[in-house]
Amino acid sequence: MFGYYLIIILLLGIGSMINRNSKIRILLLLLFLLTQTAIAFYGFFHINTPELDGNFYYDSLGVLFLFVLTILSYTTIFHSYLYLQNRMDSSRNQSIYFAALIILIAAMTCVYLAATIGIMWVVIEATTLSVAVLIYHERTHLTLEATWKYVFICSIGITFAFVGIVFLSKALQEANSVNLSFSDIPGHLQNVNTFWLKLAFIFLVVGFSTKMGLFPMHTIAVDAHTVAPPPISAFISTTLMNVGFVAIFRTYSIMSHTSILPWMNQILLWCGFLSIFVSTVYIIKVNHLKRMFAYSSLEHMGLAAIGLASGGIGYFAAILHMVLHSFVKASIFYQIDQIHRVFKTYIISKTGGYFSKNLAGALVMLLVFVSITAMPPSGMFVSELLIFLSLFESHHLILFVLILILLTMIMWALGKNIFSMLFLPSDEPAGNVVKINPWESSTQFILLAAAIYLGLNPPAVFVQLINDSIMLLPK
Repeated sequence: MFGYYLIIILLLGIGSMINRNSKIRILLLLLFLLTQTAIAFYGFFHINTPELDGNFYYDSLGVLFLFVLTILSYTTIFHSYLYLQNRMDSSRNQSIYFAALIILIAAMTCVYLAATIGIMWVVIEATTLSVAVLIYHERTHLTLEATWKYVFICSIGITFAFVGIVFLSKALQEANSVNLSFSDIPGHLQNVNTFWLKLAFIFLVVGFSTKMGLFPMHTIAVDAHTVAPPPISAFISTTLMNVGFVAIFRTYSIMSHTSILPWMNQILLWCGFLSIFVSTVYIIKVNHLKRMFAYSSLEHMGLAAIGLASGGIGYFAAILHMVLHSFVKASIFYQIDQIHRVFKTYIISKTGGYFSKNLAGALVMLLVFVSITAMPPSGMFVSELLIFLSLFESHHLILFVLILILLTMIMWALGKNIFSMLFLPSDEPAGNVVKINPWESSTQFILLAAAIYLGLNPPAVFVQLINDSIMLLPK
């Protein structure tokens, strides 16, 4: 089945690239969404089934994030269509945009389902090349600079990851194994030299951090957010960061039953804490709407890393947090496109009175503030509470207090900026206010409601997928 999926996606991508007819473009996008939905449901009903000679595998973690990707593919394509129509982009530019988007979604699908670390490494690089086309879409001086920076640093990151794979292979050679599949590796790491394992882990984490947006490789995601089309910013901050999380999670999983587990936890705790610290410093002083929420993503990636490192309920909380963050953060960037159309700027100090200009959009931003700061009834309140519980259970009390202080500062900074945009009058001349159709905000309300529902009343099948994903981790 997966082979047919790849062939169909390739044909749809080529068709989108060469097509210039708007009606055919819509048809191709609908066919793509149906294909993407089909592979998600096929994976769900064929859990633990290998594909393409064992190079891909429908495991619970991959299928869970595949469903998140599929849901956000619908909303991102919808908002991309609105974005391109409002900009009145040429048919050629729209063709390039949607072709790159189709390939990006397919590449992320391959990452989630990759059964070997080598295959995962290859398709992660494919996500870099496809998203670079989308970052450069507006074809300005700034987008060119951000695109080259993104490609350059991601390439460095993927090189680091390759070096990590080499060190992991060296460790496996001591156990007379050359198999790099995620299912086979753990059984050969019990008695190998921990020096090679530590080198492999640190290089792999640093390399995959370019995708997760985790400290110390967080800067490229922030710069890409600033210039990318808002629907693509939504993908960079959600499904593409999920790619990095899945890669780091799988790396952690295959080494979690070795003697370096406490050392790995310390590495992730430091990466997580420094991510939250850096996020706090920048959010307090930032005046750019997209950069503010890009640094908010850095904060939440730090929390996910800390949950993973804390163990116990933290494993569950980290995955739950990534899923809920995906829905909330996508809603934010879809709404940012409307804000930009109303105010013609991303500069926060030049906005104001959004409630009087776009009521539905303002309500979205109000719900966004509640959700992203993890205040009840936000679903992220549950995931963050579980992460804090895992910190208590792992006896990291000082870290717990420091994180609470930093999150309080972030909450204050986000509230100050969001509320000033919603309620305070703008200092800029009124001009002609663009009228936004309230139905454009419907997807955001749906995603925010889904985040609340999954956090407060998660379906049994959703909980089971997460529990199956962490089943092999140390208790």
